[in-house]
Amino acid sequence: MRLSISHDTTYHYEDQVRTSIQYLRMTPHKSERQQVLSWTLELPRPARPQLDPYGNILHVLTLDEPHESIVIRAKGEVDIDDLREAEHEAGSPLPFLRSTRLTTADEALREFAIINSGGRRDRTGMIDLMHALNEHIAYQPGATAVDTSAAESFAGRKGVCQDHAHTFLACARSLGVPARYVSGYLFTESEEHLASHAWAEAWLDDGWYSFDVTNSLARPERHLKLAVGLDYLDACPVRGMRRGGGAEQMHAKVEVASLMQAHQQ
Repeated sequence: MRLSISHDTTYHYEDQVRTSIQYLRMTPHKSERQQVLSWTLELPRPARPQLDPYGNILHVLTLDEPHESIVIRAKGEVDIDDLREAEHEAGSPLPFLRSTRLTTADEALREFAIINSGGRRDRTGMIDLMHALNEHIAYQPGATAVDTSAAESFAGRKGVCQDHAHTFLACARSLGVPARYVSGYLFTESEEHLASHAWAEAWLDDGWYSFDVTNSLARPERHLKLAVGLDYLDACPVRGMRRGGGAEQMHAKVEVASLMQAHQQ
């Protein structure tokens, strides 16, 4: 499957921002599953690509002059091998056993993981866990925030793809299965879910297997990966800091197209 991506992010500020820095993980890399045919990142000023500790392509955008808005545009085409179920990498999966504040499993999550995986640490157990989390946490935009933890969204039984990914990570790691957060894009004709998406990967049988709790998908046939990390904070497409500016308004427009079809938000 060939996917065409167009992603515009615009920030407007109430007052002038004196300085700002944006960490951008908006450029996909080549892997066994995806071949990047073309990709451009349009920024207010040039920023050199580098690799972060997880192997993601990172651009650091620094603006040290006053500004009242920032516009970031990413676009390109990527071929997805929709028959490949796992990806293999040289790095150790062991760092992805470590929990973070957003992915720490409390007693309720640990018990849920054992019951719904049957105590299994194989793919079948993880698929059963994925389906159980999908049923437990209803997809409801606005019910949580970017700093909502896995335990909080699990207890509230509402959330979005970020929360689904975090709860899966918490459960998998509590079972001793290395698991990581994935940010990227999803091609779907449904208007319910955003084209900008998040899911999880677990290390099983010497490979990384995908688990999209939001859509109950255990194969990433319509997914384009941007970045991975221990949680949302490591892998989110845009994360920044600023001095001044007052209130902020952010608007994102994402279009993911396959062949002649498109999904817009």
